[in-house]
This record gives sequence, structure tokens and C-alpha cells, in this order.
Amino acid sequence: MEAYIFDWLNLLLRWLHVITAIAWIGSSFYFVWLDNSLTRPDDPELLGKGVGGELWAVHGGGFYNPQKYLLAPKTLPQNLHWFFWESYSTWLSGFALFSVLYLFNAGTFLVDRHVLDMTATTAVCAALAYLVAGWLVYDAICRLFGDKPGGDRMVGVLVTLYVVAAVWVACHVFSGRAAFLMTGASLATVMSANVLFWIIPGQRKMVASMRAGQSPDPIHGKRGKQRSVHNTYFTLPVIFAMLSNHYSMTYSAGNNWLVLLLIMLAGVLIRQFFVLKHKGVFKWQYPAAAIVILAGVAFWIAPKPALQTVAKNAPAVSFAQVQQVIETRCIQCHAAKPTLMPVPGKGILLDSKDGVLQHAQQIYQQAVVQKAMPLGNMTNITDEERALLGKWFEAGAKGE
Repeated sequence: MEAYIFDWLNLLLRWLHVITAIAWIGSSFYFVWLDNSLTRPDDPELLGKGVGGELWAVHGGGFYNPQKYLLAPKTLPQNLHWFFWESYSTWLSGFALFSVLYLFNAGTFLVDRHVLDMTATTAVCAALAYLVAGWLVYDAICRLFGDKPGGDRMVGVLVTLYVVAAVWVACHVFSGRAAFLMTGASLATVMSANVLFWIIPGQRKMVASMRAGQSPDPIHGKRGKQRSVHNTYFTLPVIFAMLSNHYSMTYSAGNNWLVLLLIMLAGVLIRQFFVLKHKGVFKWQYPAAAIVILAGVAFWIAPKPALQTVAKNAPAVSFAQVQQVIETRCIQCHAAKPTLMPVPGKGILLDSKDGVLQHAQQIYQQAVVQKAMPLGNMTNITDEERALLGKWFEAGAKGE
């Protein structure tokens, strides 16, 4: 029953997180597109009211005419919509999911003793500190340089350098799977904190000034725009980092920190293409460069031929030999009542003959080809045992 409840909690939190993330990313992408698609109005009356750009669009059988003021309209309507619940809900649901899956199972998912030998408690503290430090460093960079002449470029360079350092640290402290996720969570925390501490408070100050009959300080709009632009470039790297736990060939590769950085760079280039496209500028070199980077990474981390530690002329591997390896190295996580985690990993059970035969392809892929399992090699599987599993699968994965 405990495992059943845990699965439902996992399912519902993951579902909620995806729904809120779609809402947040969708509104973010829409406003970046809208901001870059506005044209100067032809109507002198609109110009006189301070409208700096407008857009005519048709959707769902209706016509829409959003307008953007250079600073703010002379009077504000009472019914003013704010965009912030999407950001907060995404972060809160994501942190809840991260807590259930990683923080409560830190010894299994955060720690890889081949990377850094630490206790589960230390890993939890390190993970939380990593999230907080990401925001503090980023925010300090923006505060120190964001308002200066040429500050956007300086901030961009320094934030990029910090991300490189943060990725390297994560991949040398946490397990590969957790390091990728932690990097995404760190950037997502920055994105949501930008909304909470800068974008929304700045907008509230502008609205308060207008309602008091005062001219709003344009610095709030400038800072909010700066943070919003950062958020849009973080988006695709964050999405990849959150999906990466399903693709062990990336986080289990040698120099995985560089793999993550390159894939994140490809995401930034793709986003840059669309940002420019919204302005009517087509720079095909950006997606072309992204494709080259992704192809290069795929070629670089492609599985190498397995080490042949089982002689070709040796007797065929029996199922009994395979089962012995499974019982020694795998069922700690893949049994009805696993000992290293609260529920079976991915719901895969290998504590029976039928279970092993049913998942033979996955065993081969994860334990032999990619060497991603066992997680962090907690059970110390050997190359000889991996080779034995490989020979059994390549001979037809028979149950005899």
C-alpha cells in the first residue's frame, strides 16, 4: 500500500508540474513573441495616448488588438490582469516533486560514491544550498552590472560563466542524473525568483505610482524586461535538464558536465532563432549550429563496443548465471520490496524469471550498453558481469 500511495503522489505531482509549466512557458513564449511582433500604430490618436506598438491578430474566430504603451496609459482600469500564478505554481509543484523523488531518497538518487562519497543528509543540504546559491549569485550579478551602460552584455557574459561553473560543480558533487536535474532546478529557481522578487514587485510599484497620480519610474520596466529576457533564454535548457533523467546516455557519459553544457547551448541557439524570427529576422545559422552541436554530442557519446571479458568460445551463458547477477546487483531496486528505494525503480520487477525475460532489452541497454545501471553502481557490478549479461542477450535472451 505504501508503494501504491507513493506512485499516486508521484503521478499527481508530475501531472500538476507539467500542467503549470505549460501555462508558464506558454505565456512567457507568447509575450516574447508579442513584444517582438508589435508595429508602430498608424493612428495618431493612439500615438498621442502613448501607444508605442500594436498587433492585429485573428484566432478562434475572433479579432484581437493588443497594444503596448511606451511607459503606461494615463489611467489604469480596475480590472488589470497579472501574470504570476503560473510561475509560482510551477516552482512549488516542481520542488514538491523533487522532494518526493530525490530529497526523500537522497542516498539513492543524489549520491554517487564514485563521484563524491557523502551521506544522504549531506547530499540534501548540498542540493538545497545549490538552489539557493544559484539565485544569490545570479541576482548579485544583475544588481552589480544590470543598470550600468552596456550592462546587459556584461551580465550575459558573467551569468554564462556562472552557469558553466555551476554545471561543473553539480556534475562533480551529485550523481549524473541528479546533477542534470539540479542544474535545471537551479535555473528554474532563478526564473521564478525573477518573477517573485523583481518583475511583479516592479510592476506593482509602477501601478501604485500611477494610481497615486505620479509618473512611474521607467527603471522598473527596464529591470523587469531584462529579467524576463533572461528567463526566455533559460527555458529550453531547463526543459532539457528536466527531461534528461529519461535518457541515461547523456548524464552517464564521460565528462557529462560538458555534454550538458553543449546541449543547453543548442537550446539557447534555437531560442535565439525564434526570438529573432519574431522580429522578422531569419538567422538560419543559429538552428544550423544547434544541429551541428547536437549531432556532435550524439556522435561523441555513442556507445562503444562492449568490453569482451567473456571469451567468445566460452560456453553459452545460462539463465541461472544471469539470474545470479540480477539477484546480486539489481533486485535491490527492482523487486516487489526493494531495499535501496521505497518503490521499484520505474516499476520494473526483476525478482522473477518472467520479469527478467520481459525486461531483457532494458537490462541490456541500461546495464551493458550505457552502463547507467545500477544507479551510481551502488551494488558494484563488474565489467565481467556486464559482459555476461550482454552475451546472454545477444544470444537470444533465453530462459534456460
